[in-house]
Amino acid sequence: MGSFDSKTSASQLSSSRGSFVKRQTINDVLFAFSILSASGLVGVDANSLRKILLVPKRLIFGGPVANWGFVIAGLVDMQKPPEIISGNMTAAMCIYSGLFMRFAWMVQPRNYLLLACHASNETVQLYQLSRWAKSQGYLGGQKKDEASSQ
Repeated sequence: MGSFDSKTSASQLSSSRGSFVKRQTINDVLFAFSILSASGLVGVDANSLRKILLVPKRLIFGGPVANWGFVIAGLVDMQKPPEIISGNMTAAMCIYSGLFMRFAWMVQPRNYLLLACHASNETVQLYQLSRWAKSQGYLGGQKKDEASSQ
């Protein structure tokens, strides 16, 4: 990190601290993953993780993959019964996608890929929320327990 004398500027000091904090955070993550890997809980070794953490392009790629994963998971869940849907989680996903759609539209330059991803997720989650609401009797449908007893 180097030594600092009285002539060291505040910006030099803060940039040195920032890089130190970043290195320290990466080292902490590597240490945690090495412990988990040694115990067999995670199949990632420290060298592979170091490559992932130190290459920003790979970090940027992970976000969109996770976001499209939400869409795929929602599509897969359409085949499952509505009783297993969590209304709270589905509502939270709707709010999350709505906020990020606005972000993708307002940021300059506009991020159309992020907008498409969250618009797709919003559509899927709203459909899931409507299935849950119908099964709970909120949208004029009867609960299955009431329907089967009549």
